[in-house]
Amino acid sequence: MSLAGKVALVTGSTSGIGEGIARALAAEGAHVMLNGFGDAAAIEALRAGMESQYGVKIGYSNADISKAAEIETMVAETQKSLGSLDILVNNAGIQFTAPVEEFPAAKWDAIIAINLSGVFHGMRAAIPGMKQKGWGRIINIASAHGLVGSEHKVAYVAAKHGVLGMTKVAAIELANDGITVTAICPGWVLTPLVQKQLEDRAAANHSTVEKETHAFVTEKQPMAQFSTPEEIGALTVFLCSDAAKTITGVPISIDGGWTAG
Repeated sequence: MSLAGKVALVTGSTSGIGEGIARALAAEGAHVMLNGFGDAAAIEALRAGMESQYGVKIGYSNADISKAAEIETMVAETQKSLGSLDILVNNAGIQFTAPVEEFPAAKWDAIIAINLSGVFHGMRAAIPGMKQKGWGRIINIASAHGLVGSEHKVAYVAAKHGVLGMTKVAAIELANDGITVTAICPGWVLTPLVQKQLEDRAAANHSTVEKETHAFVTEKQPMAQFSTPEEIGALTVFLCSDAAKTITGVPISIDGGWTAG
């Protein structure tokens, strides 16, 4: 599934799922523009390390995904510094939990701005260049919560449902332009942040990480296993391949059976 010569932009890719996706694309030969917040020295170490490890160009943009103008600048910067933009992965997201009647308006606005509007602004900026080349892959990282609801997550669930709607519309519009638009819907994913939460829960409950992991995952998923950033990266690579050229406009679940019921 060589992606040699392709250029990818992955938002929210300085850690977690986004980093896993960025590494998977780079491993297949794609040049990658990273994006995200964090310690500047750590991000530069990640960028330089990936460039050395995979032998591709790795850039970095600190664009704020809640701001349309910064997204447009990031897309233009990717096209200028890496030569193109063939693959857009809209991954950046934030979360906050509270009952609907207690949900702060500012938190609603922030989640919608990044998790929903950020996807729109990314697609809007990237599509013209993809149309010009007659080839493109847009992969929106949604969630099991794009298909089902959960209590206390009104903004996140609303945003992820909206991402699936946008994915369908863009896929229909671009069906004959050589551009596919899909949404990956992960269930529980084992990131370093989640691992730390499980360790903290085990300590607080005088339990083991294994017991806490089982209890956490099986609350939603029939399969008592986390997905990993590497697995989501591998699925992303497949969706960029020629084998997936007619897969468009659909949510693809990687959730241990969460949405099977």
